[in-house]
Amino acid sequence: MSGPLSGIRIVEIAGIGPGPFCGMMLADHGAEVIRIDRPGGQALVGDPKTDLLNRSRTSVCIDLKKPEGIAVARKLIASADGLIEGFRPGVMERLGLGPDVLINENPKLVYGRMTGWGQDGPYAQAAGHDLNYIALSGVLSACGRAGDKPTPPINLLGDFGGGGMMLAFGILAAILSARATGQGQVVDCAMTDGSALLSTMIWSLRAGGRWTDQRGANFLDTGAHYYDCYETSDGQFISIAPVEPQFYKMLLALLGLADDKAFSAQNDPRSWPMQKERLEALFRLKTRSEWCDILERTDACFAPVLTMSEAPEHEHNKARKTFISVDGVVQPAPAPRYSRTSTAAPIPLSDDPDLAEAIWRELGIGTEELSALRAQGTLA
Repeated sequence: MSGPLSGIRIVEIAGIGPGPFCGMMLADHGAEVIRIDRPGGQALVGDPKTDLLNRSRTSVCIDLKKPEGIAVARKLIASADGLIEGFRPGVMERLGLGPDVLINENPKLVYGRMTGWGQDGPYAQAAGHDLNYIALSGVLSACGRAGDKPTPPINLLGDFGGGGMMLAFGILAAILSARATGQGQVVDCAMTDGSALLSTMIWSLRAGGRWTDQRGANFLDTGAHYYDCYETSDGQFISIAPVEPQFYKMLLALLGLADDKAFSAQNDPRSWPMQKERLEALFRLKTRSEWCDILERTDACFAPVLTMSEAPEHEHNKARKTFISVDGVVQPAPAPRYSRTSTAAPIPLSDDPDLAEAIWRELGIGTEELSALRAQGTLA
């Protein structure tokens, strides 16, 4: 593997959503990530080519319901720098794979735990999904337009921003600590906590009297006329976001509104409804492409709203290689970029038996033991 995390080994207990995203982030940047699947199990997306969250790692199948499988898993985890698991609190302990056991065997192990509610608290044992976690953190309440119900922002804020990305950061921080101190630890990553943390700037604005709990009435939540999406004459959409005064003036100049006194008060909420109505009418006069000709690449803080089909074909994304194709499957490229330790192109999840066998050999599992484990179904 290449990338800044080359030389780090992570064991990931197979799951869905934020855990695999954490593993993807680490693998994208050079870590060796070995995913433990259960024999006969099936990923959320069946084809490894399109199961993009599980890219760039090796899958091994271990039956964790058997004592022999637990013993093999413990050997594997003892060779790792970090572990990713996403079960409800207590499940790994009942399997015999809790942090007390594993960190005792591997004192430098970083034990990453991914849950929605966290390892403790009144909700800890309850089922939930991204939408529930960001609802409890207060983030969902801020998503949506005035007079409408909260709008789920797909599952980006809980599962991936407040979950998988936060766990990847926590695991790496704890690995740095373990290498300095010789002591591993548990990383308790909860999507409720993480999504709350993502909203820190909004809490800052709230503390300063610049944000209210009224949805769609603030300058970043579609309340302001200058921070929103507008429909064009061809039924497409554009985005504008000139928050700073100098950029706002640039937008007005390009729209022919520089001398229009109706737009002189940029941050007066009382004027926003009228200003937004004016802009809605104006932007409907031209196509998205025509507005791109006028506003693109300026300091007006503009971009066309692209669909997922369009985004890989945009000139900027093509120039940056923001999207790549692997085995004919278009997907986001690893990010961020590095000047020296460049990352390799992702590859689909591998269940190559030769790679798995090399791992077992490294752990000291000989031919006879390996054959016996396979015969009893402990290893697939």
